[in-house]
Amino acid sequence: MTDQRPGGTITIAGKTVSRLGFGTMRLTGPGTWGHPADQTAALRLLRTCSGLGINHIDAADAYGPHTVEELIRWALHPYDEDLLLATKVGMIRPAPNIWSPLGRPDYLRAAVEASLRRLSVERIDLCYLHRVDPSVPLVDQIAVLAAMQEEGKIAAIGLSKFTPAQITEAATIAPIAAVQNVLNIDEPDDSAERFCARQGIPYIPYRPLNAGRHGTSAGKALRWLLALGEHMAPIPGTSNPDHLLSLVSAVTR
Repeated sequence: MTDQRPGGTITIAGKTVSRLGFGTMRLTGPGTWGHPADQTAALRLLRTCSGLGINHIDAADAYGPHTVEELIRWALHPYDEDLLLATKVGMIRPAPNIWSPLGRPDYLRAAVEASLRRLSVERIDLCYLHRVDPSVPLVDQIAVLAAMQEEGKIAAIGLSKFTPAQITEAATIAPIAAVQNVLNIDEPDDSAERFCARQGIPYIPYRPLNAGRHGTSAGKALRWLLALGEHMAPIPGTSNPDHLLSLVSAVTR
């Protein structure tokens, strides 16, 4: 691990990590489905993160589905002690490009147990509810994650694509370690970001480069996000190691 962490550092779920993390959704096949065309390259890219000072890796059981969690285990296990390994549950994948929230407590419990096995860990550092299932009371969805936290299977709970009102409701059940919503220069307004800033909750912008639409201005887009406050920790994704290096260089120079 290099001494200088990309973008500086932030404490998330009790770990001090680089403010620039790595999102793994692109390490799959087309439609976020199946394995990448070059699996060896994907494994190499995951291992490259540590050498670049990135020790916040963000995944989800829905990426593949299951593909990315398996790649992370193959590439990085046994894990560095200072690595923050985050994953998400609560989304099912009927087909490529199709995503559907499923928040039944029995399903969420089974999904966490499956992620524990795929990642080969006894406890998930940071487990997000990937989406709110509108057909299930939110308190029931958070309660099962809180129960698994008490059991020692989840260290910290995060929320993905939540409003301030939903964050507030969830926080009545369990402490919230991070919130992950869309935020980028093209989509620059999220009331949850301002809420997290006021509450001191780490905010993890996903799609920080708007799915690659920023091209050569990617560094500017990341610096804009980081400048919004110390609570910001973007997780750009790429399948290209040269692109990853350029992103790191853009926020450390």
